[in-house]
Amino acid sequence: MNAKKLFIGALAIAALGLTATAEEHLKSLNPGYFDPSTPASEDFYLHVNKGWMDANPLTAEHARYGQFNILNDSSQNRVRDIVTNLAASNPQPGTVAFMVSTIYNQALDSVRRNNEGAKPILADLRKIETTPREGMNDLLLWMHKNYSNPFFSAGPSPDLANSNEYAMYVSGTGLGMGDRDYYLLNDKENKKVRDAYQKLIVRQMMNAGYSKKDASRICKNVMKIETAIADSTWTREESRNIPAMYNPFTLEQLKQAYPETDWDTYFEKTMGIATPPVVIVLTPNTVKQGHNLMASLTDREIKDYYLWEYVSQAAGKLSDDFTDAAFEFSKVVSGVQQQRPRWKRALGATEGALGEAIGQLYVEKYFPESSKQYMLELVENLRRALGKHIINLEWMSDDTKLNAIKKLNAFTVKIGYPDKWEDYSTMVIDPKLSYYENMHNVSMWHQAKELAKWGKPVDKTEWGMTPQTINAYYNPMANEIVFPAGILQAPFFDPQASDAENYGGIGVVIGHEMTHGFDDQGRNFDSDGNMVNWWTPEDSEAFAKMTQGLVEQFNAVEVLPGLNANGQYTLGENIADQGGLRIAMTAFLDAQKKKGVDITSEAAKIDGYDPLQVFYMNYANLWANNIRPEEIRSLTTGDVHSLGKNRVNVTLRNIAPFFTAFGIKSGDKMFRPEAERVVIW
Repeated sequence: MNAKKLFIGALAIAALGLTATAEEHLKSLNPGYFDPSTPASEDFYLHVNKGWMDANPLTAEHARYGQFNILNDSSQNRVRDIVTNLAASNPQPGTVAFMVSTIYNQALDSVRRNNEGAKPILADLRKIETTPREGMNDLLLWMHKNYSNPFFSAGPSPDLANSNEYAMYVSGTGLGMGDRDYYLLNDKENKKVRDAYQKLIVRQMMNAGYSKKDASRICKNVMKIETAIADSTWTREESRNIPAMYNPFTLEQLKQAYPETDWDTYFEKTMGIATPPVVIVLTPNTVKQGHNLMASLTDREIKDYYLWEYVSQAAGKLSDDFTDAAFEFSKVVSGVQQQRPRWKRALGATEGALGEAIGQLYVEKYFPESSKQYMLELVENLRRALGKHIINLEWMSDDTKLNAIKKLNAFTVKIGYPDKWEDYSTMVIDPKLSYYENMHNVSMWHQAKELAKWGKPVDKTEWGMTPQTINAYYNPMANEIVFPAGILQAPFFDPQASDAENYGGIGVVIGHEMTHGFDDQGRNFDSDGNMVNWWTPEDSEAFAKMTQGLVEQFNAVEVLPGLNANGQYTLGENIADQGGLRIAMTAFLDAQKKKGVDITSEAAKIDGYDPLQVFYMNYANLWANNIRPEEIRSLTTGDVHSLGKNRVNVTLRNIAPFFTAFGIKSGDKMFRPEAERVVIW
């Protein structure tokens, strides 16, 4: 079962960590890394980051390594200290500390898991194998209730048209390789990933006790089914069309369209709820394809598909044979050469299980209230700046502007941590059980928590991330911007840094998330978080025309020989990057004026640089990284964010104050003629 959450336009960035002492202080911007041999006018990204890139080469553990990874290591070490200190306190059974330490220690205990091998899953595999023909419908329900979502998925989530209430959604199932192109395209690189995936299936099924012959048969049937599903799956570009997702079906219409599923039994038995009178089908074609397969496949083919679905979800919680096989596949996809240390993997599993419990301790130790107050001020400065931009738009009518301002003023702001913490008291973790069994019970606890929301009003105080997460997001259905404590540190935010650095860091992030409310997806939602069209037809047309220009700018960038960036798929993030930069600059200038600072004066310089230069350099500094070609290809295929270099160079080439700050003129590589620039927000 999949309680589908639509967090549209979340800023996905690699993890950081919060500094604790002066000795550990990490400076936002280090001029020592600037490359004088690469002028800012030629390649701004390299100008700022070349020295850092040379000083921080890729290691075997990383497919990409950036500023964020360094800070993530710091954060992980702090979380590790929290978790190990809990274990050292000899916690009593039933307490959160006991649950945290048990999960962490079991995740570390490779000796026990290697001795157990596939034993924790053998009974369930036998259940799949021995189910008779008359029990196949029940087997589908059992899979959906407990383990995975074969053929389709379903679950409650806020109603796109009425965000205060939950709707029931049905959508197509996911794909083992993630992206449809891996199944459908026959170029060298996609075939390489597809071959590796088939090797993975065979190896994992053999790890589960199957002969090579049977494992090969399972692989063949899985590829047949997943390829058919991929053929009906939306393209990356189609997946950005939010209104197309909203397809209400009455219960009778649902039964007529997809008769292969006993829907009454599905909702009552699998979810434990009364059958909803209306269901929203997000991807009708993919759901239809899944049901066509259910009707046409043999029992053997369906069981083989279930077997792989089951083993795939279990593999990360079993012996090293399983995790090593999964890593071999990831090597092909991302180019990474070495698994993360076991303790990092164990920590990730523990945070996945009890993230807010750890987050509460993290906040107490590492997040000062002063940072929250500074952020609140920054947010209001950015809100006023975006309001100015909206009012001054030449392409938007007054009617649409009023609606945009209404939405902006209605933004809810969440900073640091939730007002109420998750209650884990009903979760049961038993050290006598295997790691796999305990993690399955954790998964069922979280699922039950989601299903318990059905029939209740949407709680908009909930957070979609833990406080220690190095990330931020905009949630269109709550019309909220959220900044966990983890992101409030250098190079994003640093109380010891200049305003220019902070506005070029966290200021841009704030503006980025605000702009998501008005990007190609967020624009579909009103001030209350409901999918309502508040645009005039003329304004919608003008917006589409400008955004197409931005799409073409990114499409033109060759990221690897023969592979270009996907400007349509990354459109929302590219809009948000540009908006964030422009809004943050306006807010910075307003703040300096309010403080009486003359930014053109010699006294205002920072390490010999003008404040405007420092602002843009710290933005570029955020995205410093080294990256493997395989990871470039993988991200270009599956990530809605542009590569870091393009987030800097392509975006800045539309921003006139940037040209002024660095004296960039016609003929320079970083220059873009005014007639070719795209400025949206």
